[in-house]
Amino acid sequence: MLILLDRDGVLNEDRPDHVKSPGEFMMIDQSAAAVARLNHAGHKVALVTNQSGVGRGLYSPEMLDKIHEKLKDSLAQAGGHLDAIFICPDAPGSLSERRKPEPGMLREAMDRFRASSGDTVMIGDALRDLQAAARVNAKRILVRTGKGASTQAQGLPTNILPVAVYETLWDAVESLLGAETIERDNANT
Repeated sequence: MLILLDRDGVLNEDRPDHVKSPGEFMMIDQSAAAVARLNHAGHKVALVTNQSGVGRGLYSPEMLDKIHEKLKDSLAQAGGHLDAIFICPDAPGSLSERRKPEPGMLREAMDRFRASSGDTVMIGDALRDLQAAARVNAKRILVRTGKGASTQAQGLPTNILPVAVYETLWDAVESLLGAETIERDNANT
């Protein structure tokens, strides 16, 4: 299975003023361990993240690379890794097929890993993550960290349903891996 993750609010603490340096990058509890569990279960894990701070001039592409080095180090300490990182640096309002809620980055990831929509899961905390996933017909999971609780409270549009909702990335991964075990056991009986 291909697991696509949003970054801010899913893996790390979201900041209203953007994560502009490695010093501002703080992992959410158990998110690195959740990625490691996915890796150890044999799944491909890719980051698909809008980073409009680059397009707005708040930080440089080089600084974003340094932030992602800290992310990779945090994951490695937990025994995990990302198989790919897809970034859209465009500012809001740009006519980009890659900027979520558009599905471009998700399509790129699915093409790279030759994953079908039925074998792809998008985990995010914002409506735009779910909208992009719906456009490629990937399974959709909302976590209540970051913007997730307010996204849920505002109500999810019917055109993106069904959406599974979990408190954290750890909880979502627990459910995914548990459901996978049940499916495998049913196939073997």
